[in-house]
Amino acid sequence: MKVSIHQPDYIPWLGLFYKMHLSDVFIHLDNAQYSNEAAHNYNKIKTAQGMLRLKFPVEQHLGNLINEVRPKDELKWKEKHLRTIEMNYARAPYFKDFFPKFKEAMMAPYGDVASLNISLNMMIADLFGIKVKTCRSSEFKTDSVREQRVIDLTKAVGGTEYISGNGARAYQDEDHFTQQGLKLTYLDYKPIEYPQLWKEFLPCMSAIDYIFNCGYDFEAVVKQVAELNGNR
Repeated sequence: MKVSIHQPDYIPWLGLFYKMHLSDVFIHLDNAQYSNEAAHNYNKIKTAQGMLRLKFPVEQHLGNLINEVRPKDELKWKEKHLRTIEMNYARAPYFKDFFPKFKEAMMAPYGDVASLNISLNMMIADLFGIKVKTCRSSEFKTDSVREQRVIDLTKAVGGTEYISGNGARAYQDEDHFTQQGLKLTYLDYKPIEYPQLWKEFLPCMSAIDYIFNCGYDFEAVVKQVAELNGNR
């Protein structure tokens, strides 16, 4: 059984959903430490002027976990993000279909950043037709960190294979997984190119950029990644 794990990011890129697609179980690492450097409260969309980072304000204290950080909804950031998205994607082919769904999910109340991001991301995964069992890391009792933590979580859900992001190559040792009965596989996702508004193509935008322009056909994403990897 294939397992992947990722911290809950705000409207992330297609690569995150590709990881979900490859998995039988996807674990939201909601009790990782919150980082201002990570994409927990921001992501990128494309505008007529180029890339724009959408970032929302949070109430955070040093050492907080992602599921302990509160989005500051009283500052009306949701309304601002929705106006910005509408202004830049109103002419996109799938705007009228996707925007009301996105707005409804966005405007629901969430007590913490993890819950907000997980809700939005699972709404997107459902629209993509990605069938994957999900859970939160906070549901499990584990005190381990980094490599051992993903091993423990993978085993906790009955996994036999862990699908890892490539950034973890720097600190993971395949032998440590093999010794505990797990296969370690690194994600083969490569950023795809697709029709966009506004001049030249910009890669690695939020997945909502793909949806507004191309709809919910995730098989087209999978097919293009396979072609980029030489698997036609």
